[in-house]
Amino acid sequence: MSKTFSLAEVALHNQPDKLWIVVDEDVYDLTTFQTEHPGGRKVLQRVAGKDASKQFWQYHNEGILKKYKAQLQVGSLDTKAPVASEPVVPPTPPATPPPTQEQEVVQPVAEGPAAPMPGPVAAQEVEATEPYGDLIPYADPSWYQGYYSPYYNETHVALRAEVREWVERDLEPYVGNWDEARKVPDEIYRQMGQRGYLAGLMGLHYPIHLTKRRVKSVPPEKWDLFHELVVTDELCRVGSGGFFWNVAGGFGIGCPPVVKLGTKALIDRIVPGIIDGDTRICLAVTEPDAGSDVANLCCEAKLTEDGKHYIVNGEKKWITNGIWCDYFTTAVRTGGAGMSGISVLVIERSAGGVSTRKMDCQGAWSSGTTYVTFEDVKVPVENLVGKVNQGFKVIMTNFNHERIGIIIQALRYSRVCYEESMKYAHKRRTFGKKLIEHPVIRMKLAHMARQIEASYNWLETLIYQCSRMSQTEAMLRLGGAIAGLKAQSTTTFEFCAREASQIFGGLSYTRGGQGGKVERLYRDVRSLAIPGGSEEIMLDLSIRQALRVHKVLGMKL
Repeated sequence: MSKTFSLAEVALHNQPDKLWIVVDEDVYDLTTFQTEHPGGRKVLQRVAGKDASKQFWQYHNEGILKKYKAQLQVGSLDTKAPVASEPVVPPTPPATPPPTQEQEVVQPVAEGPAAPMPGPVAAQEVEATEPYGDLIPYADPSWYQGYYSPYYNETHVALRAEVREWVERDLEPYVGNWDEARKVPDEIYRQMGQRGYLAGLMGLHYPIHLTKRRVKSVPPEKWDLFHELVVTDELCRVGSGGFFWNVAGGFGIGCPPVVKLGTKALIDRIVPGIIDGDTRICLAVTEPDAGSDVANLCCEAKLTEDGKHYIVNGEKKWITNGIWCDYFTTAVRTGGAGMSGISVLVIERSAGGVSTRKMDCQGAWSSGTTYVTFEDVKVPVENLVGKVNQGFKVIMTNFNHERIGIIIQALRYSRVCYEESMKYAHKRRTFGKKLIEHPVIRMKLAHMARQIEASYNWLETLIYQCSRMSQTEAMLRLGGAIAGLKAQSTTTFEFCAREASQIFGGLSYTRGGQGGKVERLYRDVRSLAIPGGSEEIMLDLSIRQALRVHKVLGMKL
Protein backbone atom coordinates (compact mmCIF):
# COMPACT_ATOMS: atom_id res chain seq x y z
CA MET A 1 0.00 0.00 0.00
CA SER A 2 1.76 3.18 -1.21
CA LYS A 3 -0.21 5.90 0.64
CA THR A 4 1.00 7.15 4.02
CA PHE A 5 -0.84 9.18 6.64
CA SER A 6 0.04 10.89 9.88
CA LEU A 7 -1.82 9.92 13.03
CA ALA A 8 -3.35 13.40 12.99
CA GLU A 9 -4.78 12.79 9.51
CA VAL A 10 -6.29 9.51 10.64
CA ALA A 11 -7.84 11.27 13.64
CA LEU A 12 -9.91 13.44 11.28
CA HIS A 13 -11.78 10.33 10.14
CA ASN A 14 -13.62 9.79 13.41
CA GLN A 15 -17.28 9.90 12.36
CA PRO A 16 -19.67 7.13 11.23
CA ASP A 17 -19.59 8.46 7.66
CA LYS A 18 -15.76 8.64 7.70
CA LEU A 19 -14.43 5.91 9.94
CA TRP A 20 -10.75 4.98 9.86
CA ILE A 21 -8.74 3.03 12.38
CA VAL A 22 -5.10 1.98 12.79
CA VAL A 23 -3.96 -1.60 13.44
CA ASP A 24 -0.22 -2.23 13.73
CA GLU A 25 0.55 1.05 11.93
CA ASP A 26 -1.64 0.15 8.96
CA VAL A 27 -4.69 2.34 8.21
CA TYR A 28 -8.10 0.81 7.45
CA ASP A 29 -11.26 2.45 6.14
CA LEU A 30 -14.20 0.75 7.92
CA THR A 31 -16.91 3.19 6.84
CA THR A 32 -18.85 0.69 4.74
CA PHE A 33 -17.76 -2.30 6.81
CA GLN A 34 -19.60 -1.13 9.94
CA THR A 35 -22.84 -2.88 9.04
CA GLU A 36 -21.00 -6.18 8.45
CA HIS A 37 -19.04 -6.12 11.70
CA PRO A 38 -20.22 -9.00 13.91
CA GLY A 39 -19.79 -6.89 17.04
CA GLY A 40 -21.94 -4.06 15.72
CA ARG A 41 -21.19 -0.49 14.63
CA LYS A 42 -20.78 1.10 18.06
CA VAL A 43 -17.67 -0.96 18.80
CA LEU A 44 -15.95 0.47 15.73
CA GLN A 45 -17.22 3.99 16.27
CA ARG A 46 -15.66 4.07 19.74
CA VAL A 47 -12.18 3.68 18.20
CA ALA A 48 -12.80 5.78 15.07
CA GLY A 49 -9.74 7.83 14.15
CA LYS A 50 -7.58 6.05 16.73
CA ASP A 51 -4.96 3.35 17.00
CA ALA A 52 -7.12 0.28 17.73
CA SER A 53 -4.33 -2.30 17.72
CA LYS A 54 -4.82 -3.33 21.35
CA GLN A 55 -8.58 -3.73 20.98
CA PHE A 56 -8.25 -5.58 17.68
CA TRP A 57 -5.82 -8.21 18.95
CA GLN A 58 -7.84 -8.67 22.11
CA TYR A 59 -10.75 -10.04 20.11
CA HIS A 60 -9.29 -11.24 16.80
CA ASN A 61 -6.53 -13.37 15.38
CA GLU A 62 -4.27 -13.04 12.35
CA GLY A 63 -6.75 -14.83 10.10
CA ILE A 64 -9.23 -11.93 10.29
CA LEU A 65 -6.52 -9.46 9.28
CA LYS A 66 -5.51 -11.62 6.32
CA LYS A 67 -9.12 -11.98 5.23
CA TYR A 68 -9.96 -8.27 5.10
CA LYS A 69 -6.61 -6.52 4.61
CA ALA A 70 -6.70 -6.28 0.83
CA GLN A 71 -10.31 -5.06 0.92
CA LEU A 72 -10.10 -2.45 3.69
CA GLN A 73 -6.52 -1.16 4.01
CA VAL A 74 -6.03 2.32 2.55
CA GLY A 75 -2.44 2.94 3.60
CA SER A 76 0.01 3.00 6.51
CA LEU A 77 1.24 5.49 9.08
CA ASP A 78 4.20 7.60 8.06
CA THR A 79 6.02 6.22 11.10
CA LYS A 80 5.95 2.64 9.84
CA ALA A 81 9.32 1.27 8.81
CA PRO A 82 9.48 0.03 5.20
CA VAL A 83 9.12 -3.71 4.78
CA ALA A 84 12.17 -5.45 3.39
CA SER A 85 11.61 -7.16 0.04
CA GLU A 86 12.77 -10.45 1.46
CA PRO A 87 12.57 -11.61 5.07
CA VAL A 88 15.84 -11.74 6.89
CA VAL A 89 16.41 -15.28 8.09
CA PRO A 90 19.07 -15.87 10.74
CA PRO A 91 21.88 -17.89 9.17
CA THR A 92 22.69 -21.32 10.48
CA PRO A 93 25.64 -20.91 12.86
CA PRO A 94 28.90 -22.13 11.33
CA ALA A 95 30.63 -25.15 12.71
CA THR A 96 33.05 -24.51 15.55
CA PRO A 97 36.46 -23.78 13.97
CA PRO A 98 39.38 -26.04 14.84
CA PRO A 99 41.81 -24.77 17.49
CA THR A 100 44.57 -22.55 16.11
CA GLN A 101 47.20 -24.15 18.28
CA GLU A 102 47.80 -27.60 19.56
CA GLN A 103 46.01 -28.43 22.75
CA GLU A 104 46.31 -31.34 25.07
CA VAL A 105 43.71 -33.95 24.19
CA VAL A 106 42.09 -35.53 27.22
CA GLN A 107 41.05 -39.13 26.64
CA PRO A 108 37.97 -40.07 28.68
CA VAL A 109 38.16 -43.24 30.71
CA ALA A 110 34.99 -45.26 30.81
CA GLU A 111 34.19 -46.52 34.28
CA GLY A 112 30.73 -47.83 33.50
CA PRO A 113 28.13 -47.89 30.71
CA ALA A 114 28.91 -45.19 28.17
CA ALA A 115 27.16 -43.80 25.08
CA PRO A 116 28.37 -45.51 21.90
CA MET A 117 30.72 -43.59 19.64
CA PRO A 118 29.28 -42.32 16.36
CA GLY A 119 29.53 -44.85 13.55
CA PRO A 120 30.21 -44.28 9.83
CA VAL A 121 26.70 -42.94 9.23
CA ALA A 122 27.47 -39.93 11.40
CA ALA A 123 30.03 -38.77 8.86
CA GLN A 124 27.47 -38.50 6.06
CA GLU A 125 26.66 -35.01 4.82
CA VAL A 126 23.26 -33.93 6.20
CA GLU A 127 22.51 -30.22 6.08
CA ALA A 128 20.07 -28.43 8.34
CA THR A 129 17.45 -26.39 6.51
CA GLU A 130 17.06 -22.71 7.32
CA PRO A 131 14.55 -21.89 10.08
CA TYR A 132 11.12 -21.28 8.57
CA GLY A 133 7.77 -19.92 9.66
CA ASP A 134 6.89 -18.23 12.96
CA LEU A 135 9.36 -20.43 14.89
CA ILE A 136 6.91 -21.10 17.71
CA PRO A 137 8.41 -24.18 19.40
CA TYR A 138 6.65 -27.40 18.30
CA ALA A 139 4.11 -25.52 16.16
CA ASP A 140 5.87 -26.90 13.06
CA PRO A 141 7.92 -30.07 12.52
CA SER A 142 11.50 -29.97 13.80
CA TRP A 143 13.04 -29.57 10.33
CA TYR A 144 11.26 -26.20 10.09
CA GLN A 145 13.19 -25.14 13.20
CA GLY A 146 16.66 -25.65 11.70
CA TYR A 147 17.12 -29.22 12.93
CA TYR A 148 19.17 -31.68 10.93
CA SER A 149 17.14 -34.30 9.08
CA PRO A 150 18.03 -37.02 6.57
CA TYR A 151 14.57 -36.88 4.97
CA TYR A 152 14.36 -33.41 3.42
CA ASN A 153 16.34 -31.49 0.82
CA GLU A 154 16.06 -28.27 -1.17
CA THR A 155 13.09 -29.58 -3.20
CA HIS A 156 11.06 -30.16 -0.04
CA VAL A 157 11.98 -26.67 1.18
CA ALA A 158 10.87 -25.11 -2.12
CA LEU A 159 7.62 -27.12 -2.16
CA ARG A 160 6.83 -26.08 1.41
CA ALA A 161 7.17 -22.41 0.48
CA GLU A 162 5.10 -22.87 -2.67
CA VAL A 163 2.18 -24.54 -0.89
CA ARG A 164 2.25 -22.19 2.10
CA GLU A 165 2.08 -19.12 -0.15
CA TRP A 166 -1.04 -20.53 -1.83
CA VAL A 167 -2.59 -21.48 1.51
CA GLU A 168 -2.05 -18.10 3.15
CA ARG A 169 -3.12 -16.09 0.10
CA ASP A 170 -6.05 -18.01 -1.38
CA LEU A 171 -7.26 -20.62 1.12
CA GLU A 172 -6.93 -19.92 4.83
CA PRO A 173 -8.80 -16.58 4.86
CA TYR A 174 -11.88 -18.20 3.33
CA VAL A 175 -11.98 -21.67 4.88
CA GLY A 176 -14.39 -20.63 7.64
CA ASN A 177 -16.92 -19.40 5.07
CA TRP A 178 -16.51 -22.56 2.98
CA ASP A 179 -17.07 -24.71 6.04
CA GLU A 180 -20.28 -22.88 6.88
CA ALA A 181 -21.41 -23.20 3.25
CA ARG A 182 -20.60 -26.97 3.35
CA LYS A 183 -18.72 -26.59 0.06
CA VAL A 184 -15.27 -25.63 -1.19
CA PRO A 185 -15.44 -23.84 -4.57
CA ASP A 186 -14.90 -26.21 -7.50
CA GLU A 187 -12.14 -23.93 -8.77
CA ILE A 188 -9.97 -24.82 -5.76
CA TYR A 189 -10.17 -28.51 -6.63
CA ARG A 190 -9.28 -27.70 -10.23
CA GLN A 191 -6.28 -25.74 -9.00
CA MET A 192 -5.16 -28.82 -7.06
CA GLY A 193 -4.94 -30.57 -10.42
CA GLN A 194 -3.45 -27.64 -12.30
CA ARG A 195 -0.72 -27.21 -9.70
CA GLY A 196 0.18 -30.88 -10.07
CA TYR A 197 -0.66 -31.72 -6.46
CA LEU A 198 -3.31 -34.36 -7.17
CA ALA A 199 -0.88 -36.35 -9.31
CA GLY A 200 1.55 -36.36 -6.39
CA LEU A 201 -0.89 -37.49 -3.69
CA MET A 202 -1.28 -41.15 -4.63
CA GLY A 203 1.67 -42.72 -2.83
CA LEU A 204 3.26 -43.48 -6.20
CA HIS A 205 5.98 -42.17 -8.49
CA TYR A 206 4.87 -38.98 -10.20
CA PRO A 207 2.78 -40.22 -13.18
CA ILE A 208 4.27 -38.20 -16.03
CA HIS A 209 2.67 -40.61 -18.53
CA LEU A 210 -0.81 -39.61 -17.36
CA THR A 211 -0.60 -35.83 -17.10
CA LYS A 212 1.25 -32.83 -18.47
CA ARG A 213 0.77 -31.01 -15.17
CA ARG A 214 3.90 -30.50 -13.09
CA VAL A 215 4.55 -29.25 -9.58
CA LYS A 216 6.35 -25.94 -10.02
CA SER A 217 9.06 -26.45 -7.41
CA VAL A 218 9.81 -30.19 -7.77
CA PRO A 219 10.98 -32.04 -10.90
CA PRO A 220 8.76 -35.13 -11.32
CA GLU A 221 11.71 -37.52 -11.23
CA LYS A 222 12.59 -36.24 -7.74
CA TRP A 223 9.09 -36.60 -6.30
CA ASP A 224 8.98 -38.86 -3.23
CA LEU A 225 6.70 -39.73 -0.31
CA PHE A 226 8.09 -36.85 1.76
CA HIS A 227 6.91 -34.39 -0.90
CA GLU A 228 3.45 -35.88 -0.45
CA LEU A 229 3.83 -35.40 3.30
CA VAL A 230 4.76 -31.73 2.81
CA VAL A 231 1.77 -30.98 0.55
CA THR A 232 -0.70 -32.67 2.90
CA ASP A 233 0.81 -31.12 6.02
CA GLU A 234 0.86 -27.59 4.65
CA LEU A 235 -2.68 -27.77 3.25
CA CYS A 236 -3.92 -28.90 6.66
CA ARG A 237 -2.56 -25.74 8.29
CA VAL A 238 -5.87 -24.09 7.37
CA GLY A 239 -7.36 -25.99 10.32
CA SER A 240 -10.32 -27.61 8.59
CA GLY A 241 -10.79 -31.35 8.19
CA GLY A 242 -13.60 -30.67 5.77
CA PHE A 243 -11.35 -28.62 3.48
CA PHE A 244 -8.67 -31.26 3.06
CA TRP A 245 -11.17 -34.10 2.71
CA ASN A 246 -12.83 -32.02 -0.02
CA VAL A 247 -9.76 -31.35 -2.16
CA ALA A 248 -7.87 -34.60 -1.60
CA GLY A 249 -9.88 -37.05 0.50
CA GLY A 250 -11.94 -38.99 -2.01
CA PHE A 251 -9.24 -38.70 -4.65
CA GLY A 252 -6.44 -39.89 -2.39
CA ILE A 253 -8.15 -43.18 -1.62
CA GLY A 254 -10.25 -43.66 -4.76
CA CYS A 255 -7.69 -43.06 -7.52
CA PRO A 256 -4.58 -45.05 -6.41
CA PRO A 257 -6.23 -48.50 -6.74
CA VAL A 258 -7.24 -47.66 -10.32
CA VAL A 259 -3.76 -46.44 -11.26
CA LYS A 260 -2.08 -49.46 -9.66
CA LEU A 261 -4.44 -52.26 -10.70
CA GLY A 262 -6.86 -50.99 -13.36
CA THR A 263 -6.60 -52.04 -17.00
CA LYS A 264 -4.56 -49.79 -19.28
CA ALA A 265 -7.66 -48.92 -21.26
CA LEU A 266 -9.51 -47.85 -18.11
CA ILE A 267 -6.57 -45.85 -16.80
CA ASP A 268 -5.98 -44.06 -20.10
CA ARG A 269 -9.67 -43.22 -20.42
CA ILE A 270 -10.46 -41.77 -16.98
CA VAL A 271 -7.31 -41.06 -14.93
CA PRO A 272 -5.84 -38.08 -16.88
CA GLY A 273 -9.04 -36.07 -16.38
CA ILE A 274 -9.13 -37.00 -12.69
CA ILE A 275 -5.58 -36.01 -11.79
CA ASP A 276 -5.88 -32.79 -13.82
CA GLY A 277 -8.82 -31.81 -11.60
CA ASP A 278 -11.46 -31.91 -14.36
CA THR A 279 -13.40 -34.90 -12.99
CA ARG A 280 -13.67 -36.48 -9.53
CA ILE A 281 -13.39 -39.95 -8.03
CA CYS A 282 -14.02 -41.43 -4.60
CA LEU A 283 -13.75 -44.75 -2.77
CA ALA A 284 -17.03 -46.51 -1.98
CA VAL A 285 -16.45 -49.37 0.47
CA THR A 286 -18.36 -48.66 3.71
CA GLU A 287 -22.00 -49.71 3.89
CA PRO A 288 -24.80 -49.10 6.40
CA ASP A 289 -24.06 -52.52 7.95
CA ALA A 290 -20.36 -52.97 7.10
CA GLY A 291 -17.71 -50.51 8.26
CA SER A 292 -14.43 -51.86 9.62
CA ASP A 293 -15.80 -55.35 8.91
CA VAL A 294 -15.16 -55.05 5.16
CA ALA A 295 -15.42 -58.80 4.51
CA ASN A 296 -19.18 -58.71 5.25
CA LEU A 297 -20.24 -56.07 2.71
CA CYS A 298 -23.41 -56.77 0.74
CA CYS A 299 -23.45 -54.49 -2.34
CA GLU A 300 -23.97 -57.03 -5.13
CA ALA A 301 -22.59 -57.20 -8.69
CA LYS A 302 -24.02 -59.94 -10.93
CA LEU A 303 -22.41 -60.83 -14.23
CA THR A 304 -24.75 -60.66 -17.25
CA GLU A 305 -25.35 -63.78 -19.34
CA ASP A 306 -23.14 -62.48 -22.15
CA GLY A 307 -20.31 -61.88 -19.66
CA LYS A 308 -19.82 -58.26 -20.75
CA HIS A 309 -21.29 -56.33 -17.83
CA TYR A 310 -21.95 -56.43 -14.11
CA ILE A 311 -25.32 -55.28 -12.78
CA VAL A 312 -24.75 -53.55 -9.45
CA ASN A 313 -27.31 -53.07 -6.68
CA GLY A 314 -26.69 -51.85 -3.14
CA GLU A 315 -25.91 -48.93 -0.89
CA LYS A 316 -22.79 -47.21 0.37
CA LYS A 317 -22.64 -44.84 3.33
CA TRP A 318 -20.26 -42.12 4.60
CA ILE A 319 -18.60 -41.84 1.19
CA THR A 320 -16.25 -38.83 1.13
CA ASN A 321 -16.87 -36.48 -1.86
CA GLY A 322 -19.49 -38.85 -3.31
CA ILE A 323 -22.00 -36.07 -3.91
CA TRP A 324 -19.66 -34.46 -6.49
CA CYS A 325 -18.01 -37.52 -8.02
CA ASP A 326 -18.07 -38.84 -11.57
CA TYR A 327 -16.46 -42.18 -10.64
CA PHE A 328 -16.81 -44.52 -7.68
CA THR A 329 -14.10 -47.09 -6.91
CA THR A 330 -16.54 -49.55 -5.40
CA ALA A 331 -16.20 -52.75 -3.39
CA VAL A 332 -18.89 -55.21 -4.51
CA ARG A 333 -19.78 -58.84 -3.87
CA THR A 334 -19.27 -60.94 -6.99
CA GLY A 335 -18.83 -64.30 -5.26
CA GLY A 336 -19.70 -66.11 -2.06
CA ALA A 337 -19.61 -64.94 1.54
CA GLY A 338 -16.53 -63.50 3.19
CA MET A 339 -13.44 -61.80 1.83
CA SER A 340 -12.98 -64.27 -1.04
CA GLY A 341 -16.15 -63.07 -2.78
CA ILE A 342 -15.29 -59.37 -3.07
CA SER A 343 -14.26 -57.50 -6.23
CA VAL A 344 -13.62 -53.84 -6.99
CA LEU A 345 -15.33 -52.00 -9.86
CA VAL A 346 -15.14 -48.44 -11.13
CA ILE A 347 -18.77 -47.35 -11.38
CA GLU A 348 -19.48 -44.32 -13.55
CA ARG A 349 -22.26 -41.91 -12.63
CA SER A 350 -23.02 -41.42 -16.32
CA ALA A 351 -24.09 -45.09 -16.59
CA GLY A 352 -27.37 -44.25 -14.83
CA GLY A 353 -28.84 -45.79 -11.72
CA VAL A 354 -26.46 -43.93 -9.39
CA SER A 355 -28.07 -41.60 -6.85
CA THR A 356 -26.27 -39.61 -4.16
CA ARG A 357 -27.56 -37.82 -1.09
CA LYS A 358 -25.45 -35.51 1.06
CA MET A 359 -25.28 -36.46 4.73
CA ASP A 360 -25.24 -34.05 7.68
CA CYS A 361 -22.38 -35.01 9.98
CA GLN A 362 -20.83 -33.78 13.21
CA GLY A 363 -17.72 -32.38 11.55
CA ALA A 364 -15.81 -32.03 8.27
CA TRP A 365 -18.81 -30.14 6.91
CA SER A 366 -17.33 -29.26 3.53
CA SER A 367 -16.13 -32.81 2.77
CA GLY A 368 -19.31 -33.90 1.00
CA THR A 369 -20.04 -37.03 3.04
CA THR A 370 -22.55 -38.98 0.96
CA TYR A 371 -25.08 -41.80 0.98
CA VAL A 372 -24.84 -43.60 -2.38
CA THR A 373 -27.45 -45.90 -3.91
CA PHE A 374 -26.79 -48.18 -6.91
CA GLU A 375 -29.89 -49.47 -8.69
CA ASP A 376 -29.34 -51.83 -11.63
CA VAL A 377 -26.18 -49.98 -12.66
CA LYS A 378 -24.65 -51.52 -15.79
CA VAL A 379 -20.84 -51.65 -15.44
CA PRO A 380 -18.51 -52.96 -18.20
CA VAL A 381 -16.26 -55.84 -17.10
CA GLU A 382 -13.35 -53.70 -18.29
CA ASN A 383 -13.97 -51.52 -15.22
CA LEU A 384 -12.79 -54.32 -12.93
CA VAL A 385 -9.86 -53.24 -10.73
CA GLY A 386 -7.55 -56.15 -10.01
CA LYS A 387 -8.92 -59.67 -10.38
CA VAL A 388 -12.43 -60.96 -9.84
CA ASN A 389 -13.10 -62.09 -6.26
CA GLN A 390 -9.72 -60.68 -5.19
CA GLY A 391 -10.94 -57.22 -4.32
CA PHE A 392 -10.22 -57.66 -0.62
CA LYS A 393 -6.50 -57.56 -1.46
CA VAL A 394 -7.04 -54.35 -3.44
CA ILE A 395 -8.71 -52.77 -0.43
CA MET A 396 -6.04 -53.94 1.99
CA THR A 397 -3.16 -52.61 -0.14
CA ASN A 398 -4.92 -49.24 -0.18
CA PHE A 399 -5.22 -49.01 3.60
CA ASN A 400 -1.58 -48.09 4.35
CA HIS A 401 -1.72 -45.02 2.12
CA GLU A 402 -5.14 -44.01 3.43
CA ARG A 403 -4.08 -44.33 7.07
CA ILE A 404 -0.82 -42.43 6.57
CA GLY A 405 -2.87 -39.60 5.04
CA ILE A 406 -5.11 -39.58 8.12
CA ILE A 407 -2.07 -39.59 10.41
CA ILE A 408 -0.55 -36.55 8.65
CA GLN A 409 -3.84 -34.68 8.93
CA ALA A 410 -4.40 -35.56 12.60
CA LEU A 411 -0.91 -34.46 13.62
CA ARG A 412 -1.08 -31.15 11.75
CA TYR A 413 -4.51 -30.43 13.24
CA SER A 414 -2.99 -31.23 16.64
CA ARG A 415 -0.27 -28.67 15.90
CA VAL A 416 -2.89 -26.10 14.86
CA CYS A 417 -4.67 -26.59 18.21
CA TYR A 418 -1.34 -26.24 20.00
CA GLU A 419 -0.21 -23.20 17.97
CA GLU A 420 -3.50 -21.36 18.41
CA SER A 421 -3.35 -22.09 22.15
CA MET A 422 0.24 -20.88 22.45
CA LYS A 423 -0.57 -17.60 20.67
CA TYR A 424 -3.70 -17.04 22.74
CA ALA A 425 -1.89 -17.86 25.99
CA HIS A 426 0.59 -15.06 25.26
CA LYS A 427 -2.26 -12.59 24.73
CA ARG A 428 -5.01 -13.44 27.20
CA ARG A 429 -4.65 -12.20 30.79
CA THR A 430 -6.31 -13.71 33.85
CA PHE A 431 -5.76 -12.92 37.52
CA GLY A 432 -3.30 -10.18 36.64
CA LYS A 433 -0.99 -12.12 34.34
CA LYS A 434 -0.88 -13.79 30.95
CA LEU A 435 -2.15 -17.35 30.62
CA ILE A 436 1.33 -18.55 29.64
CA GLU A 437 2.58 -17.45 33.05
CA HIS A 438 0.31 -19.97 34.78
CA PRO A 439 2.10 -23.32 35.31
CA VAL A 440 -1.06 -25.31 34.61
CA ILE A 441 -1.32 -23.78 31.11
CA ARG A 442 2.33 -24.53 30.37
CA MET A 443 1.72 -28.11 31.47
CA LYS A 444 -1.17 -28.43 29.05
CA LEU A 445 0.98 -27.14 26.21
CA ALA A 446 3.83 -29.46 27.18
CA HIS A 447 1.57 -32.53 27.13
CA MET A 448 0.30 -31.50 23.71
CA ALA A 449 3.82 -30.98 22.35
CA ARG A 450 5.29 -34.25 23.65
CA GLN A 451 2.55 -36.33 22.02
CA ILE A 452 2.75 -34.45 18.72
CA GLU A 453 6.54 -34.72 18.44
CA ALA A 454 6.68 -38.40 19.41
CA SER A 455 4.00 -39.27 16.87
CA TYR A 456 5.54 -37.19 14.09
CA ASN A 457 8.93 -38.83 14.50
CA TRP A 458 7.27 -42.24 14.24
CA LEU A 459 5.47 -41.01 11.13
CA GLU A 460 8.73 -39.95 9.44
CA THR A 461 10.26 -43.34 10.22
CA LEU A 462 7.33 -45.21 8.68
CA ILE A 463 7.24 -43.03 5.57
CA TYR A 464 10.95 -43.66 5.08
CA GLN A 465 10.38 -47.41 5.39
CA CYS A 466 7.52 -47.21 2.88
CA SER A 467 9.85 -45.45 0.45
CA ARG A 468 12.45 -48.23 0.73
CA MET A 469 10.24 -51.33 0.80
CA SER A 470 8.23 -52.86 -2.01
CA GLN A 471 4.48 -52.41 -1.82
CA THR A 472 3.96 -56.03 -0.77
CA GLU A 473 6.68 -55.92 1.89
CA ALA A 474 5.34 -52.64 3.25
CA MET A 475 1.81 -54.06 3.43
CA LEU A 476 3.01 -57.12 5.37
CA ARG A 477 5.62 -55.53 7.63
CA LEU A 478 4.31 -52.01 8.20
CA GLY A 479 0.55 -52.52 8.31
CA GLY A 480 0.51 -53.11 12.06
CA ALA A 481 2.78 -50.18 12.89
CA ILE A 482 0.80 -47.83 10.64
CA ALA A 483 -2.43 -48.98 12.30
CA GLY A 484 -0.92 -48.31 15.73
CA LEU A 485 0.22 -44.84 14.72
CA LYS A 486 -3.17 -44.11 13.20
CA ALA A 487 -4.73 -44.74 16.61
CA GLN A 488 -2.04 -42.75 18.41
CA SER A 489 -2.33 -39.75 16.07
CA THR A 490 -6.11 -39.49 16.37
CA THR A 491 -6.02 -39.83 20.18
CA THR A 492 -3.33 -37.12 20.16
CA PHE A 493 -5.61 -34.95 18.04
CA GLU A 494 -8.52 -35.54 20.40
CA PHE A 495 -6.35 -34.64 23.40
CA CYS A 496 -5.01 -31.47 21.78
CA ALA A 497 -8.47 -30.34 20.65
CA ARG A 498 -9.80 -30.77 24.18
CA GLU A 499 -6.88 -29.01 25.86
CA ALA A 500 -7.00 -26.17 23.35
CA SER A 501 -10.70 -25.80 24.04
CA GLN A 502 -9.96 -25.56 27.78
CA ILE A 503 -7.34 -22.87 27.17
CA PHE A 504 -9.66 -20.82 24.95
CA GLY A 505 -12.68 -21.27 27.20
CA GLY A 506 -15.91 -19.83 25.81
CA LEU A 507 -14.20 -18.64 22.63
CA SER A 508 -13.80 -22.26 21.53
CA TYR A 509 -17.51 -22.90 22.04
CA THR A 510 -18.42 -20.21 19.50
CA ARG A 511 -18.12 -20.67 15.75
CA GLY A 512 -15.76 -18.14 14.19
CA GLY A 513 -13.60 -15.53 15.85
CA GLN A 514 -10.40 -16.15 17.80
CA GLY A 515 -11.35 -19.68 18.80
CA GLY A 516 -12.85 -20.55 15.42
CA LYS A 517 -10.17 -23.03 14.36
CA VAL A 518 -10.28 -24.83 17.70
CA GLU A 519 -14.09 -25.05 17.66
CA ARG A 520 -14.07 -26.41 14.11
CA LEU A 521 -11.31 -28.94 14.75
CA TYR A 522 -13.01 -30.15 17.93
CA ARG A 523 -15.94 -31.16 15.73
CA ASP A 524 -13.59 -32.78 13.20
CA VAL A 525 -11.92 -35.21 15.62
CA ARG A 526 -14.24 -38.15 14.93
CA SER A 527 -13.94 -37.62 11.16
CA LEU A 528 -10.38 -38.91 11.49
CA ALA A 529 -10.73 -41.30 14.43
CA ILE A 530 -13.37 -43.48 12.73
CA PRO A 531 -12.52 -43.65 8.96
CA GLY A 532 -9.73 -45.98 7.90
CA GLY A 533 -10.39 -48.17 10.95
CA SER A 534 -11.57 -47.16 14.42
CA GLU A 535 -9.02 -46.84 17.22
CA GLU A 536 -10.01 -50.13 18.85
CA ILE A 537 -9.64 -52.04 15.58
CA MET A 538 -6.32 -50.32 14.83
CA LEU A 539 -4.76 -51.05 18.21
CA ASP A 540 -5.76 -54.70 18.10
CA LEU A 541 -4.49 -55.00 14.51
CA SER A 542 -1.18 -53.38 15.45
CA ILE A 543 -0.36 -56.14 17.95
CA ARG A 544 -1.79 -59.05 15.94
CA GLN A 545 0.12 -57.97 12.83
CA ALA A 546 3.35 -57.36 14.72
CA LEU A 547 3.24 -60.80 16.35
CA ARG A 548 2.54 -62.46 13.02
CA VAL A 549 5.45 -60.68 11.28
CA HIS A 550 7.93 -61.23 14.08
CA LYS A 551 7.05 -64.88 14.35
CA VAL A 552 8.18 -65.22 10.72
CA LEU A 553 11.33 -63.23 11.52
CA GLY A 554 12.22 -65.69 14.27
CA MET A 555 10.75 -64.12 17.42
CA LYS A 556 11.88 -65.87 20.62
CA LEU A 557 9.53 -65.77 23.59
